[in-house]
Amino acid sequence: MATESATSRWQRVSEEIADAALDVGRDPSAITTVVVTKFHPASLLGELVAAGVEHVGESRHQEAQAKHAELADLPLTWHFVGQLQSNKARAVAEYCSVIHSIDRSSVVSKLATLEHKVEGFIEINLTGDPGRGGVSPDDLGALAEQVLATPTLSLRGVMAVAPQDQAPAEAFARVRQLQKIVLSLAPEATDLSIGMSGDFREGIAAGATHLRIGTAITGKRPPAT
Repeated sequence: MATESATSRWQRVSEEIADAALDVGRDPSAITTVVVTKFHPASLLGELVAAGVEHVGESRHQEAQAKHAELADLPLTWHFVGQLQSNKARAVAEYCSVIHSIDRSSVVSKLATLEHKVEGFIEINLTGDPGRGGVSPDDLGALAEQVLATPTLSLRGVMAVAPQDQAPAEAFARVRQLQKIVLSLAPEATDLSIGMSGDFREGIAAGATHLRIGTAITGKRPPAT
């Protein structure tokens, strides 16, 4: 049996996303699928764009920067979805128009020095492990206030990854509760970046506006180089 192509996986997952949205009474067109291509070559993105992909996500700056340079002519919106080091924040914002992983004051301070505006999500850490990406729930309000006071940032909403030791539906319900902190400060910041390859259905049921899907579309990741 022939191996399923990335184009076929994209078409299949897109249908599954639409079905999951309709199952909970949502409009599939209100959900943005960000295809995460970590470790995959730029040529794969070329195939996916031909199949209709419009949003790409990367989590490693050096890799993302190189892919963007190679594919700059393609009609893509670039999203940064990995943990963002403050010393690379400005460089990332040069090619990514949406950053999903704003999680600390130093990153916001670096992005404040940009000469253009970028859109951003505040990443929330649901694990309790300070070594993981994301702001602690206790500090969410203060970080949101800093983002809102930064003219170069447009706050879209919040992002989170469901912890491995918690059911995704429970994790995403918690995100919805924490989102109220941000909405009390910025009622327009309604977007939710939740749901990945293994839990996008739960993300959709919880109100995800952005899904970050990698292997379900791109296939198994090749070894890191």
